[in-house]
Amino acid sequence: MMDSPSVSIKTAAAVTGLGLGAMLLIGGREQMDSADPGFSTWTAVCIITGVSLFAMGRLYRLLFCPLVILRTPEDVGYITEGGRSKAQAAKEVRRRRKVGDLPPVYPNGWYRVLDSHMLDRGEVKNVSALGEQLAVFRGQDGEAYVLDAYCPHLGAHLAVGGRVVGNCIECPFHGWQFQGSDGKCSKIPYAEKVPEFAKVRCWPSCEVNGQILIWFHCDGEDPQWTVPEQQEITKGEWVYRGRTEHFINAHIEEIPENAADVAHLAHLHTPGILSGVDLRYTHSRTWTFLQHDWKVQWAPESEPNKHCSQMLVKHALTVFGCHWPLLDVNVVARQVGPGVVFLLFNHSFLGRGVIMHCVTPVEPLLQCVSHIIFYQSNIPALVPKFILRAECTQFERDVMIWNNKKYISRPLLVKEDSAILKHRRWFSQFYSKNSPRLKYQHDTLDF
Repeated sequence: MMDSPSVSIKTAAAVTGLGLGAMLLIGGREQMDSADPGFSTWTAVCIITGVSLFAMGRLYRLLFCPLVILRTPEDVGYITEGGRSKAQAAKEVRRRRKVGDLPPVYPNGWYRVLDSHMLDRGEVKNVSALGEQLAVFRGQDGEAYVLDAYCPHLGAHLAVGGRVVGNCIECPFHGWQFQGSDGKCSKIPYAEKVPEFAKVRCWPSCEVNGQILIWFHCDGEDPQWTVPEQQEITKGEWVYRGRTEHFINAHIEEIPENAADVAHLAHLHTPGILSGVDLRYTHSRTWTFLQHDWKVQWAPESEPNKHCSQMLVKHALTVFGCHWPLLDVNVVARQVGPGVVFLLFNHSFLGRGVIMHCVTPVEPLLQCVSHIIFYQSNIPALVPKFILRAECTQFERDVMIWNNKKYISRPLLVKEDSAILKHRRWFSQFYSKNSPRLKYQHDTLDF
């Protein structure tokens, strides 16, 4: 992620404050050495100035800068005991876990690969998605292009040392250039003629709502739907206020299935966000005075939007048993295909905005999940940042479940769980006969 001007200003303020404090401290020490009676005054001035400017920088970041929370695959969802590190705990869980009888691992649909602001004109980035290495670059025309990362000549990685030339990506090994629009080789510096068959795979892509997405279909079919444009973002009425990123060791279908699992909300997400994310302690009596109440409905949409579904959420908050209606929030979560969800907020006091929840398979059992929030520009940034932080806390409770659970293809359900089967039937439309499956997972107990 590129540094924003506001972050640079904040950093400069903090550095200036500390630098000025150091200068004044040195000056004060010199005065002490010369027995100047003004030493104590200089000391007070340097300390107050340094601390004040540093605090101003921190306050500026809190009030105005986007919230960014980036978790590694080992950061969340594992229990570290007996002196084990997070990485050791995660590796042990992955090794000993039964994964179950899984559906195909890569459903057909649109998947986010980068946020638009993370890719400047003339820049190339390496992205791992759907078991592939991708070179994502922005041409001099401002368009974002996505190609397979390996040069078909001798296999060099186009995103590692490669450079953007016009609207092409140039291989760092021999200088072959491939067009972003179709992947065809347009130039070989030392060859008289470029073979017609010289090309790399070009992924169908789009850039909408401040995101770059690619289309995957196991049979190579063209996109069957489009990702809807959020007009408030396009017009600048809603502005970027932050993002979170998590890596989850689970099958992709288990993540959106939560929308239809109404019962888990009351048990897992009723404790207030002050209860934290470690499920061993979320029901501690310390924080029982703060409780969330959830009422949820999930249903698929009909033609021509059968690839979409909606979850209607009514959230209420109680403090010491008293309902606070001012903080009641209604959310419409609209899922578009297997990998994109729009969480739309509409509140008379807190304003309007959207969290875009995107799930992108990195590997068969490793999902990259991002939450990007855009909110009304006239609402203080502290409001959407608090919403995103609260969403992050609740989400990380789910992560602890997903990272350790087994997929049950034929679950034992009661009638109150009927929406789960409806969701699985709805989600099955994103699989085809040739959808890739996990045949062997050598780091688990499944053989």
